[in-house]
Amino acid sequence: MTPRVKNPFKVAPEGIKAMMALETSLKIESLDHILIELVKLRASQINGCAFCIHMHATDLRNHGESEMRLYMLTAWRESPLYSERERAALAWTEALTLLPQTGAPDADYEALKSQFNETEIVHLTLLIGAINLWNRLQVGLRAVHPVDAPRVAA
Repeated sequence: MTPRVKNPFKVAPEGIKAMMALETSLKIESLDHILIELVKLRASQINGCAFCIHMHATDLRNHGESEMRLYMLTAWRESPLYSERERAALAWTEALTLLPQTGAPDADYEALKSQFNETEIVHLTLLIGAINLWNRLQVGLRAVHPVDAPRVAA
């Protein structure tokens, strides 16, 4: 795959700075790093953003997340590996990432309200919007994720 724009950060620095400022503003203590990264990874999986999947899976691993929780994320509804708080956030992530299909169902919002306060809900909603925009930037401009050295056959 060939990138369509070599360095979007260089050609549109003000827009990128604004996105980074939004990300920085959403770092509130009650939304822990693992939850934030699970949300980003799940939205990136739905959007097929290899660059962001690589980034957020790597970050989760570096913060001690288990491989199995990473593997099971696409099937989180059928797995007991996720807390009720994570489930509410993941359902909201899917509802907003697939907004034309879901319409942000009341049931998903009610589950969210049972786990998060209003400030957290707004921050989580902004976070989901931001990762969807990052995914569109990276997929649309064909960003290529880092590639590890290939395994040598034994």
